[in-house]
Amino acid sequence: MKVTAIKTYLYKPTWNWLFVKVETDEGIYGWGEGTTQAHDRDVEACIKNFGSYLIGKDPRDIELHWSTMFRNAYWRPSFIISSAMSALDMAMWDILGKSLGVPVYKLLGGAVRDRIRVYHNGWWFPAKSTDDYVWLAEREVKEHGAKALKWDPFWGLDVFTATEADIRKVLDNVARVRKAVGDDVELMIDCHSRLNTKGAIRFAQAVREYNPAWFEEPLPTDAAVEDLATVTASTDIVVLTGERVVTRWCFRDYFEKRACDAINPDPCHAGGISEMKKIADMAHAYYVGFSPHSAGGPVMVASNLHVEACAPNFTIHEFFAVDPPYYKEVLKEPFPALVDEYIQLPDRPGLGVDLNEEVLSTRPYEYHEMNFWSEPQVPSGGKLRQ
Repeated sequence: MKVTAIKTYLYKPTWNWLFVKVETDEGIYGWGEGTTQAHDRDVEACIKNFGSYLIGKDPRDIELHWSTMFRNAYWRPSFIISSAMSALDMAMWDILGKSLGVPVYKLLGGAVRDRIRVYHNGWWFPAKSTDDYVWLAEREVKEHGAKALKWDPFWGLDVFTATEADIRKVLDNVARVRKAVGDDVELMIDCHSRLNTKGAIRFAQAVREYNPAWFEEPLPTDAAVEDLATVTASTDIVVLTGERVVTRWCFRDYFEKRACDAINPDPCHAGGISEMKKIADMAHAYYVGFSPHSAGGPVMVASNLHVEACAPNFTIHEFFAVDPPYYKEVLKEPFPALVDEYIQLPDRPGLGVDLNEEVLSTRPYEYHEMNFWSEPQVPSGGKLRQ
């Protein structure tokens, strides 16, 4: 089997999604995803550069190709290069599974669970006030059955300019959401790197009474790992990080320095399915939980499901409430259904998803700035939670 073509598709339902299709001389093809939401054109160019190496190669030699692309990139692990590798890696696993007639998780050691528990994100778009967060949270629980909710109550805050009054507003937001949904709903708080070390410690102490399930990305991602370790050691709230960390080598310091209690690597950036499984296994050795980032398209989410199925230290899956209508639009077959807050494992060969290429041209790419330091904005062209 040889790779004959590598095609890329940019599709914008809410944020941009970047897909890659790897075709072979045996008629088997695989889908991958390198969605970044803001830098997809750069990743697309890198995918095409790697294509000059992969054309004519056997796509089932995944470890060989991953190692070669990583080594030949020369520079330290970078976001753009790793995202391009991730997309191609997913596609090669999809091809391998299809060629053998089995789901990818069967090739990763087999499943340790038959369904995947979820929490809801994206339910809060486009909240502009605490009142909005409250009624949207109530709706997600009462109308959509959510048992775990994640949101970012810090919109507009910056690490150097946040005042005590700003933090009190955030705490009031969390308090009112907790009161609205009750004590049985898990709450995950996402900070998107807006605090410094002392601020994160003080916030964790103050928010403890509302019993959050975790405190995500409290510090800037370029902060010293030792500083995050200080925050983690200061609280009994689970501290989670990792959606902007790439490859096992970059995660190593977080584990060795006990800098976090759980990680959420992104399969579109961390290195694809191959690297996600290795990162999960490394985390397991340190008893660090594994809950991947899933803010992307259906190929990314399917890739996560396969790795989550095989990871003993997996905790919970990120379900983006605004995305399923677009999955229906772009997929040839239905995505695994959410039933009683669990997603059943895919049972089709490979990743179990196939994209409609005609649909992929109907929502053209638009540049989208990732600005988390302004008031929250709904991605242009996208629908809200239905």
